[in-house]
Amino acid sequence: MPTRKIIIDGREVEADDSITLLQACEQAGSEIPRFCYHERLSVAGNCRMCLVEWVGAPKPQASCALQVKDIFPNKDGTPAKINTRSPYAQKAREGVMEFLLINHPLDCPICDQGGECDLQDQALYYGRANYNRFKENKRAVEDKYMGPLIKTIMTRCIQCTRCVRFATEVAGVPGLGATGRGEDMEIMSYLDKAFESELSGNAVDLCPVGALTHKPWAFIYRPWELRKTNSIDVHDAQGCNVRVDSRGGQVLRILPRVNETVNEEWISDKSRYACDGLKNQRLDRPYVRKAGKLEPASWGEAFEAIAAHVRGTRPERMAAIVGDLAAAEEIKALKDLMHSIGVSSLECRQDGAKVGGGPRQSYLFNTTIAGVESADALLFIGCNPRWEAPVLNARIHKTWLNSAIKIANVGVPYNLTYPVEQLGGSASVLREIADGSHAFAKVLRDAKRPIVIVGPGAIARPDGAAILNLAARIASDTGMIGPAGTAAEGGWSGFNVLHTAASRVAALDLGFLPGEGGRDMAGILDGAGKGEIEFVWLLGADEFDMDKLGNAFVVYQGTQGDAGAHRADVILPGAAYTEQDGIYVNFEGRAQRAERATFPPGQAKEDWAILRALSDVIGQRLPYDHRGELRRALFADAPHLADEGALPQSIGADPAIWNNIGVAGDIDERTPLASPIADFYLTNPIARASGTMAECSKVYVTGAVKMAAE
Repeated sequence: MPTRKIIIDGREVEADDSITLLQACEQAGSEIPRFCYHERLSVAGNCRMCLVEWVGAPKPQASCALQVKDIFPNKDGTPAKINTRSPYAQKAREGVMEFLLINHPLDCPICDQGGECDLQDQALYYGRANYNRFKENKRAVEDKYMGPLIKTIMTRCIQCTRCVRFATEVAGVPGLGATGRGEDMEIMSYLDKAFESELSGNAVDLCPVGALTHKPWAFIYRPWELRKTNSIDVHDAQGCNVRVDSRGGQVLRILPRVNETVNEEWISDKSRYACDGLKNQRLDRPYVRKAGKLEPASWGEAFEAIAAHVRGTRPERMAAIVGDLAAAEEIKALKDLMHSIGVSSLECRQDGAKVGGGPRQSYLFNTTIAGVESADALLFIGCNPRWEAPVLNARIHKTWLNSAIKIANVGVPYNLTYPVEQLGGSASVLREIADGSHAFAKVLRDAKRPIVIVGPGAIARPDGAAILNLAARIASDTGMIGPAGTAAEGGWSGFNVLHTAASRVAALDLGFLPGEGGRDMAGILDGAGKGEIEFVWLLGADEFDMDKLGNAFVVYQGTQGDAGAHRADVILPGAAYTEQDGIYVNFEGRAQRAERATFPPGQAKEDWAILRALSDVIGQRLPYDHRGELRRALFADAPHLADEGALPQSIGADPAIWNNIGVAGDIDERTPLASPIADFYLTNPIARASGTMAECSKVYVTGAVKMAAE
């Protein structure tokens, strides 16, 4: 890339021509204040807080809107001089700050942004000592309605337009804009409707002045009161990096952490605001059903009730099902416990997804999340990424915004915030693409880096294995599979499976699948209904029809009083994802660690510890007494989980592998490929226990406003 020499604060630097002067100054070690500029948004040049002195220029320069290539040398050929700390630049910034504060109310004592406010910080470091020269009337602005998640105090707004640009450029929902000019300019939503995005909470993070704050958390905390813990989001399978902020044993808020390869700095509204569900409908002590009614019990009584049924039931009449929110540690412990008593009917795919059993790459998102930005053709099969992985959908929108990618869909059409060519609703179209007779097959073959994304709407149905086989054949035959190796070595694979369960990939890696003679999900439910399965262990599994368990003895180990707990004969209260250390593997196959932020309530315990204690009672002691020993056993079972953050290698384009993924067979050509998610906000027990998510569901899904799945 071409470069240019500039003298910044007396130091000569060589900066890339394509970056802004603000970025060049930051790289040189000079801090530049800003309000409207943000690294992930287009340049607006609204606030003028980033003014610097260009020696010889007639006026201060807005460094965010000036590229290095526009800074020409002096007449004598010497590099241009930029001063960021000179009295001239300081006076310019003081003037800008004075004008910004003319109408700003003195709300700091009651503002939820207090302590984390860019305006506070920059007024201290870059403003004047006093601002009492303005004697005219103050400007006041009416607060706007933006839905159940965003609270507005628009008199504080400085019209930086970060929220407007985020809505359009990242969320892909142009529902925010500005009306009026000059002093009459106001930011508002279209027709005062709710901000119709699953990513709306990120706009609050971007607001530098407290005009937008988090409505569910209003007046609940001060930032300096909170204990901050790094964790991983479990509300979908993307593995977004989050920070859990707690006080006094209660989680008060969840914020995103920056991870460029996974979630950049965004998280979904469910990931952010469902945390109030952690304290609602909590299971905080064991229960045992007596005379048809669940009654409180001690741990010993609960364990003895389970042990009695284990001793009196043959292993082939027992089964275990892992739910969507489990960490790798408890999956490993439950697998070892079930194997120790001879149970082979193990299942982690409670939605009935037909994946697993083949190479690891057959059930992963092999392109990687960041790799999506390199794609130039994309085929969706039975998925709605806007609800199944909102942050991934934002990445795809970013790719569409910055390239000429061609996107097509096979399945029910959804509003995905970018244009999608609809090829058909049923899987019959896939046969035409696979045999090359469909026009989009040529698009995939001609593309340099085509990808296919197979969603749960395709694989979680009776013919899911056949659809998966067709998708793998399309990937193999259209050049989606590049050479073997890591991405750094040039490895590439355009075949992707999009999971929605945070526990799914770890469970598949650990082989929590039917063993020899074991039953899959459909077989377990069928056997329970017929009386052939008499004992079922549910590890946080709530997302299926409990009536199909018939008269089986059900043990529910989980956190919320949801469907599984209502059906259970014994309830063992476990720990939520914020209450225990855990390893989660996202749909890329990337292992990430979550740390404990708070302790489980009441008598609830960490899930692996419950299983370890029970193993003593039933006489099949598990060989680990603390988490370190459990993790060593875990890594022995799946060594790649020890390599935190690493991605799997591409396995290359061997047709013998790809043509045998799934099962070749008949497909249902009548039933449309539809996403199984009917309500984005109510997909798991924690979300269903959240009052905030219930309000969002009412406003966005079941109410007047329809989003994504309309």
